[in-house]
Order: sequence, then structure tokens, then C-alpha cells
Amino acid sequence: MNQISAWERVTIARNPNRPKSLDIIPLLFDHFFECAGDRHYGDDKALIGGIAFFEGTPVTVLAQSKGRTLDENMKCNFGMLHPEGYRKALRLAQQAEKFKRPIITIVDTAGAYPGQMAEERGQAEAIAKNLQFFSQIKTPVITIVLSEGGSGGALALSVADRIYMFENAVYSILSPEGFASILWKDDSRVKEAAELLECTSYDLQNKGIVDWIVPESNKGFENDISYSISLIKDQIRNDLVKLNKLKLNQLLDLRYEKFRKIGSKL
Repeated sequence: MNQISAWERVTIARNPNRPKSLDIIPLLFDHFFECAGDRHYGDDKALIGGIAFFEGTPVTVLAQSKGRTLDENMKCNFGMLHPEGYRKALRLAQQAEKFKRPIITIVDTAGAYPGQMAEERGQAEAIAKNLQFFSQIKTPVITIVLSEGGSGGALALSVADRIYMFENAVYSILSPEGFASILWKDDSRVKEAAELLECTSYDLQNKGIVDWIVPESNKGFENDISYSISLIKDQIRNDLVKLNKLKLNQLLDLRYEKFRKIGSKL
């Protein structure tokens, strides 16, 4: 499926029938126990966080959540987190570090919510705190880019030791529509913008950002979810064994080197 255009992958990633975080969490993990609230302001439904078991190993799960219907999307703000969503993720990540639980994050957002109330409550500061903490966290982190990864809103949960990306997911600094509007003042050039953004899983793997591309069934991810889930389980299992064998200083040094190398060959 490497011959599909960037814009086609954008449309596949945005397909309302595509599985969401809440669809894959019960398939990847057992006994998921959700934890709510950031202990500062409130609970952000766009961030699902909690404790679960991955094949008997306790892990912390942090997942950006979209809905299928308009009502579901309104409840979780279309997957666009407010500051309290990032602070909830930070709180649970700190707890995971304390109890030495690996963290699995699932990224699926068009971006952080840019509204006035979010800015008033410290949106940029909340994202920056996550970037800082996850870069130094003393436990393994694995990120799965499920469908859309948009700018800092996605990056706040993407500072990880391993980054997986679904074959038809996209990850970019902004949407193709935003790119076309800013650069050319012409929304009709979105297909061209998508190509120039180099936002596909294959583009990001070539740049050394993504470690592994999650294959999707030829039937479509939404029609054969078990195909991709079984492959992800194998990859998580293998990577957790490798990461847990590392000494703490090795884990932190390798994470630092991973992100320092990004862009060095461009």
C-alpha cells in the first residue's frame, strides 16, 4: 500500500469508521481501569488515561480519544485536548514512573484545542511540561500513532523510546488545509500540500522519526482490526523486553540520542 498518495492516506485516517482509541484499548490490554481528572481544574474526555495489564505486565495507558457521532465528538471535543487533558496525562505519567510501570500512549488528534479558554488555562505551558517530563521520564514509553497526529497536540504524548505509526496514519505540523491556506491562500491545493508536508508513515520512517509502521489489512483497518492488533502486540512484547533490560542511564541516553538525531540527515 506504499503507492497510495499522501492525500488518500489523510482521507483514510479521517474515515469516521476507522477504529478509535476506545476500540483498540480493550483489544490490546486487560482490566483497564480509567483514572479521571488532573487535580487542578477538571477532567478532559479527550484524554483517556488509566492502568491496565499488557499480557500480565502492569502498564499505564494514555490515549487521545475521538468519537464516531457528533454527540460523541462534542463530549471529547473531537479529540482536541484542553490543558487539563495534558495535565491528566502528566499526573498519570508521574504515577507510572513512581511505580515503574511502562507507558503506552495512543496518539489521535488534529491538534491541541486552540480556543481562548484553553489558552487562559495555560495550553502551551501544559504541553511544554509534558515534553520536558517525557524526555526524562525514568520508565519505558511506547507511542502508537493511530490515525492523525497534529502538531504539538500530538507531540506532547509522542516523546517515547519507540514510536509506532499505523500504515495509513498521518503526522504533521498542521493539516494540509491549513498548509494550503497559509502558503497559497488556496484551499483547493490540499492534495499538493499533503505531498509537500511529507506526513505519511513512510515519510516519517524515512526521516528516522517512526521506528515501526503498523501494517493494515488489505480489507481496511476497520474491516480487519485483529490483523493489526496481533502485530502490535508482538511488537510491544518484544520492545518491552528490550527496554526493560536496559539500565536507567542507558534508557535515558538512547531516548536523548533518538530525538537529537531527528532532522540531522535532512
